[in-house]
Amino acid sequence: MNEIRPQFPILTTQVYGRPLVYLDNAATTQKPQRVIDALCRYYTTLNANIHRGAHRLAADATEAFELVRRKVQTYIGAESAEEIVFTRGTTESINLVAATFADRFLTDGDEIIVSGMEHHSDIVPWQLACRNKSVKLRVIPFSDDGQLDLEAYRALFTDRTKLVAVCHVSNTLGTINPVAEMAKEAHAHGAKILVDGAQAVAHIKVDVKQIGCDFYCFSGHKMYAPMGVGVMYGRKELLAELPPYQGGGEMIKDVSFERTTFNDLPFKFEAGTPSVADVVGLGEAIDFINETGLDRIAAIEDDLLRYATAAIDSVKGVKIYGTAPHKAAVLSFNVGKAHPYDVGTLLDKLGVAVRTGHHCTQPIMDRYSIPGTVRASFAAYNTREEVDLFIAALQRIAPMLS
Repeated sequence: MNEIRPQFPILTTQVYGRPLVYLDNAATTQKPQRVIDALCRYYTTLNANIHRGAHRLAADATEAFELVRRKVQTYIGAESAEEIVFTRGTTESINLVAATFADRFLTDGDEIIVSGMEHHSDIVPWQLACRNKSVKLRVIPFSDDGQLDLEAYRALFTDRTKLVAVCHVSNTLGTINPVAEMAKEAHAHGAKILVDGAQAVAHIKVDVKQIGCDFYCFSGHKMYAPMGVGVMYGRKELLAELPPYQGGGEMIKDVSFERTTFNDLPFKFEAGTPSVADVVGLGEAIDFINETGLDRIAAIEDDLLRYATAAIDSVKGVKIYGTAPHKAAVLSFNVGKAHPYDVGTLLDKLGVAVRTGHHCTQPIMDRYSIPGTVRASFAAYNTREEVDLFIAALQRIAPMLS
């Protein structure tokens, strides 16, 4: 029995009278009781606005909030806590970088390199930020098995390349990209690099200094933390050059009708009241991951992926998308010519929760000429027994879909 599992109360839920088999972890992970308790404890004993209050609750809430900033710094190997900016999630983090970077560094004729396997949240923000500038997106192709073409990547650089944006782990294909190698190449051409780490931080060790990235973005809700909180890491000297993203409380030092002076890092990018309780929950989730052990988590998930990949071959008509040798615990597939939504709906009736559709990666679907896939994604609390239930459910519904 996986002793991690009892820490997650939602996993005792039944769906249509059947035990829940939750295999939608790439969309969001479930929360351990300790994270839920941390939220309750904050609201019942600590709730206050932070940084500026003179009373004890405000001081204690501020201390709890800033403690998590230091936890994140340690967790991803950042040089300074000033490099950790709290946001609402990966999407806001990337939008923050895209808007401020474009404002400060991009001019007509410049180029940004993105990979062909990016989430829409690492494509659209660049298009929006550059909509009033003639900035071109250049795309790194990937192979049939889901590996980026690094030779083609190197050939995309020109003297107008200003930034590379790439996911650490593909949310659809599971591919773990060689981001350290890609960062070195980007810097050799004088470009900066942003890494979307949404699918990486809960599964593999992340060290932003070792990677050598300029920005690293991720969400709390994909790493056992609450929804509504995320992180944008940026190198301190680079963040100092970027303009503010939003205006309002906390990001200012002085305001008059004539001029405003902005706050120090990281507060320059944290306008308004943050979701303090969710940040506290993020800190508790980091403690959970550290105490469980990332190596152990990775080993469990890799075992589940290998077990499921071998077992799904027994289902007639299954085709897997994303078979790179170095990948995370994501299994995307289709069953014959059945629409992914139909497969997912039938699996749901049997208690199995998976994701269906294009997974916010329509360019990937275009690459394979398909409308979408069914995606099963695994976390440390999943078990081989759940994989067996998943495969049995697929075997049961496959004849209905032929």
